[in-house]
Amino acid sequence: MYVLSIHFNFLYLSLTLCLLRIVFTVHFVSAKWKERWVVSQYKSNYGKFRLTAGHFYGDREADKGLQTSENFKFYAISSRFQPFSNKGKSLVIQYTVKHEQKIDCGGGYVKLFPSNLNQNNMSGESLYYIMFGPDICGSDTKKVHIILNYKNKVYPVKKQIRCKVDGFTHLYTLVLKSDHTYKVKIDNKMVISGILEDDWDFLPPRRINDPAVKKPENWDDEAEIDDPEDTKPEVIAEKPKDWDDAAQGTWKPPLLKNPLYRGEWRPRKIPNPNYKGIWPHPQIVNPEYVPDPNLSVYENISVIGLDLWQVRSGTIFDNFLITDDEKYAKKFGDETWGKTKKPEQTMSEKEIKKEKKREERKTQKMPKKKPLQKNKSERIVAQKEEL
Repeated sequence: MYVLSIHFNFLYLSLTLCLLRIVFTVHFVSAKWKERWVVSQYKSNYGKFRLTAGHFYGDREADKGLQTSENFKFYAISSRFQPFSNKGKSLVIQYTVKHEQKIDCGGGYVKLFPSNLNQNNMSGESLYYIMFGPDICGSDTKKVHIILNYKNKVYPVKKQIRCKVDGFTHLYTLVLKSDHTYKVKIDNKMVISGILEDDWDFLPPRRINDPAVKKPENWDDEAEIDDPEDTKPEVIAEKPKDWDDAAQGTWKPPLLKNPLYRGEWRPRKIPNPNYKGIWPHPQIVNPEYVPDPNLSVYENISVIGLDLWQVRSGTIFDNFLITDDEKYAKKFGDETWGKTKKPEQTMSEKEIKKEKKREERKTQKMPKKKPLQKNKSERIVAQKEEL
């Protein structure tokens, strides 16, 4: 088993080797994390990351992560580890995301890169193996990306996966299995699963319509037809009998708003008595389809990176994990995200109540407006009116 896990609370590096198991663990504190992570120099104005647990958390130190700190910025940062291949094994990618700012438009996804990536020159154009995680922009885009590289071309998943949109920490997990199946978990609960060949367009379809067979000419696949007995109502404007063309000119129908107007007339529909249903095109085995046993095999996986754009900053990334053991990933998630989810929600609720009380006190302390004093002439007039 191989495991790469990254926290941002303490600082130590451990490398454990045992039978079929390699573990890389890196913990960070203060500015030391910068020794492990490389900010791309591809652009001179990339946004800056800072180490923080945010405004609400379960543990101030244990919940520290990398937070985007500047609005309207691209971000590009990466960390390298010993290269490995997932051939014959599962590949599990897991990490936590907290959109503390309740993001309106921006990415929260990660990318895995091959070992030949130049980290100093990493950009959106850099070749990557996998892109996974949430992406939010307005009301239309609230999804989880799964984009996989196959023969140096990237393919997005065809299914829609909705991401979390609140401001709390959430755990995202992608599992690619050696049998070419996959699953996605959010907060350690499966939200989707399937077969790679079915949900990505890597390969030609297994079966295709038989090009030698055509639909019979007498095959009627219209479920409904126009009613032949339905006729359009006639509304005719007639020329007045006392109209004098010589004196009044040629008569034309009035152009007033027609109170009987119903729009363009269309005959009503009735069931087609000759309807045979949708014609089932006979299918044959696709001669161009060739299964690939290495469909989701990646060699020299060696870099994890954040390459994204955010309109409103404040997202915190933490608890990165790469392993081949799904059970270990679940346990790791329970020990990190699982321990912080309830305390951070409790702290958030307390902060909201405190803020509400502060606003109420401000309102109470505001001086009341005194009634306007009447001048002498107004007082005299008022006294006369009272008499």
